[in-house]
Amino acid sequence: MKKFSLQLRLIIFFILISGSVFLTAGILSWYEGREKLDEFFDTYQMLMGRKLSSLDWHNFSPESQNKIDKLIKDLDDDGEEDDDALGFAVFNLQGDMLFHDGNEGKFFQYNGYKSGFNKQKIGEDNEPWRIFWIESIDKQYVIAIGQELDFREDAAFDLVEDTLLPWAAGLTILLIAAVYMVSREFRPLKKIAQELQHRDSNDLSPVDNENMPSEIKPMVGALNNLFIKIKDTLKRERSFISDSAHELRSPLTALKVQLEVAELADDDAKMRQETLQKLGLGIERASRLVEQLLELSRLEAYKDSGNHNFKMLNWQEIVENAIKEQEIAAQNQNIKIEYNHQKDFAVKEGAPLLWSLLLRNLLDNAIRYSPYGAEIKIDMSENELTVFNSGITVDETVLPRLKERFFRPAGQRQSGSGLGLSIVERIARLHQCQVKLENKDNGFCVKIMHF
Repeated sequence: MKKFSLQLRLIIFFILISGSVFLTAGILSWYEGREKLDEFFDTYQMLMGRKLSSLDWHNFSPESQNKIDKLIKDLDDDGEEDDDALGFAVFNLQGDMLFHDGNEGKFFQYNGYKSGFNKQKIGEDNEPWRIFWIESIDKQYVIAIGQELDFREDAAFDLVEDTLLPWAAGLTILLIAAVYMVSREFRPLKKIAQELQHRDSNDLSPVDNENMPSEIKPMVGALNNLFIKIKDTLKRERSFISDSAHELRSPLTALKVQLEVAELADDDAKMRQETLQKLGLGIERASRLVEQLLELSRLEAYKDSGNHNFKMLNWQEIVENAIKEQEIAAQNQNIKIEYNHQKDFAVKEGAPLLWSLLLRNLLDNAIRYSPYGAEIKIDMSENELTVFNSGITVDETVLPRLKERFFRPAGQRQSGSGLGLSIVERIARLHQCQVKLENKDNGFCVKIMHF
């Protein structure tokens, strides 16, 4: 089932609510008006009855008829009432009709009523009438004054109609104005939709919200923020792809060259052995570069997703596992790794796999770039997590750039991708930490501090 637009639903809602309110008001006005008219006409009948009951009916004559006609004419205030809607008759106590108005009054039936109201169906059409009965002053006659109930209903309807017609006209104008205003206020949304629909896929410029209503500005602002995030993401992805292609070109070219040299070696076993050894080192370097690129790519995606799903961190387990992974590489370099645990680091919740990756990169760099027989110390306190490796320092002018992607100091002999510390930096920021690099005590130190 197709869902109506918000604009159409608002218009339908306004029409239904307004119609319901108008209908309810009409019904209430009908019942209220009918009640007031009943009170008025009952009073009218009683007044007429009292005047008729004060007449002398003993010596009734044709002149009396003229007086009655004049009385009825006087009671008719504006002369617009229907003559057939009102009638009267005079009965004696035996129930004989002595006089009537010449119209509907002749159909009145006396059933012993002497005072009060009752209903009767009279006339050729058997219409319902409301009749007021009253005794004459001398107690010798009973006068009946009746009024047709349909006349009262018509009067009530006319009253309600005259009352509600101006309101109906005003309500119609109000609904037209509401529909116009709803359509007018939705134009900015339609304008935004049309603008975005006709945009080029590469156009991520902000949507102009200068003349937008205040209710729409937050949505436009959120949309512009999303464009900025997408633009930054695309920029990072393009930069990442460009840098990756550039960095992969060198090891792949070297592998190709080594393969060609191996093919030219023919029966020279020594040359072939050296070439294959260099080829293996090149493959190892390319593999490590690809692995680091994948880790960096996953880290960027993890950061942009916003769904971190952090867990409680077991720092003892994380550090010990990271040390075990590097034991063989450390032993080959005769490097000793010490762990000094004073107190758990201030970061209580996080991604255990990312912190393991962070420590693995720091230990791998420390082992790779430290001299034979050096020492690596891991110190953990509430405020800092420090990895120190002895026997090597970095030029102070180079220190600030070590966290840049693919940056490697000039003259570096060890193979690497230049991504290790960049990955460390991103993991630390993800956990509201900062990374500080410094030379200390004839060694290189990486400090991770919580904000």
